[in-house]
Amino acid sequence: MEKKEGSYKKRLKILFVSSESAPFAKAGGLGDVLFSLPLALRKLGQDAKIMIPRYATIDPKVYKLETELNNLKVPTDQSKGPYPSLICNVKKYLGGDTAPVYFLENMEYYEKRANVYGYSDDHIRWMLLCRGVLEFLKRSSWVPEIIVCCDWQAGLISNYLKTTYKKDPVLSKIATVFSIHNLYFQGMCDFRFIKESEKDSGHEPLPDFFNPRLVKLNWMLRGITYSDIITTVSPTYAQEILTPEYGEGLDKILNEKRDKIYGILNGINYDYYNPQTTPHIPIHYSSLTIARKRKNKTYLQKKFGLNQGQNTFLIGMVTRFTEQKGFDLLEQIIDPLLKNTTLQLFFNGDGESRYKECIKKMAEKYPQRVGYSMEFDTNLPHLVFAGSDASLIPSKFEPCGITQMQAMRYGSIPIVRKTGGLADTVKSFSPEKNEGQGFVFKDYDSFALFAAVIQANASFRFKKRWRDLIKRAMEKNFSWEKSAEEHIKVFNNLISKK
Repeated sequence: MEKKEGSYKKRLKILFVSSESAPFAKAGGLGDVLFSLPLALRKLGQDAKIMIPRYATIDPKVYKLETELNNLKVPTDQSKGPYPSLICNVKKYLGGDTAPVYFLENMEYYEKRANVYGYSDDHIRWMLLCRGVLEFLKRSSWVPEIIVCCDWQAGLISNYLKTTYKKDPVLSKIATVFSIHNLYFQGMCDFRFIKESEKDSGHEPLPDFFNPRLVKLNWMLRGITYSDIITTVSPTYAQEILTPEYGEGLDKILNEKRDKIYGILNGINYDYYNPQTTPHIPIHYSSLTIARKRKNKTYLQKKFGLNQGQNTFLIGMVTRFTEQKGFDLLEQIIDPLLKNTTLQLFFNGDGESRYKECIKKMAEKYPQRVGYSMEFDTNLPHLVFAGSDASLIPSKFEPCGITQMQAMRYGSIPIVRKTGGLADTVKSFSPEKNEGQGFVFKDYDSFALFAAVIQANASFRFKKRWRDLIKRAMEKNFSWEKSAEEHIKVFNNLISKK
């Protein structure tokens, strides 16, 4: 049942701080989350807002941004030098199609930059965001009870609140949530290879904006250390990061904080990923008209030069071509898999040149059975999910993953490794009981992946069972409302303790 405004006892003021948020700036899944979760919270009666930088690609005229605050001085803590503070402005967007968004403006670090990431001075850009948010809130009429700091780029907000601003009459009352979307990325350098003498303890004072030491700080560590609670994007990932295998060197501190860690599964936008209405596929269908899905398969095969046929098992893979996504396993089995079966493979994404070359070689060797598109196209995944029989996601680790949810929404049966959010969202198919939504393998091993693909290929021949499998997958509920409800429970618990 849909909950109306006022369904919860307390209407909380919540500010999400992030490096990106769709539709304004999106480089990955984080941007989708920052669009959907605050909006879902508002639909449940919460006062959720967002704050991100205003990059060059965010046109204030296109989005009709209003001025919220001018000439905001953000201290840099540089005692000797030309920049004791940086001047920022704050704009706001109240368009109604998203949660309200504040934009931190600074000509040098944001407005001259077209990209979200990838600059040598990113550490200064994110430190300016962390401190700029807090300086803005000191002068704002709207002050949140909770700040959700999203990933390492916002990790120093909690640090600042517990140190620099601990006696501030307004800011000291704000509770903090550190949201871990991917523990692998912890700051400006790879902390697995840093010298012991240069490692960040997490407790040394924060340097000024221009101090070279800032590059070596572990922002993820500090977010974990200073935040009131920690959330991850799936229950299984919340447990996995407590182990040396998945803890990325932070498992010790995470275990010390384990009673403050909550795993809440992400969702997907059911209006956007909707096979009944999306303009990005030729034939619309639903779980009640599954037969219509076959025409999308024919369209995909024809568009990319694959042999056309409904009895050929077509596997799609929409992902980054990296080791994290399991490409080192696939690289070992792709040739024998194609030699010993009649299945087809279609790849959509970009990534490491090694894996791109592997895909291209297989397409040359099996020209009517392997297809790919390595061009950036936000619309093509809809067609891949609608046109494929299965989606391959053999990740080495996967904090949450939304690809499997999107695939199931379109009736593309997931073949996944049992890790992180994949383990939480896909139940293994049982032909005897006629239950489950996909094919799950446990060990990170090429033979285990090979066996899972062969099992899926064999099961595809049994059309009635496969149709039942598609129906169950399409009717699985991964809505953001469910995720928002879980977040509200955690937020209310935090406020009651605070």
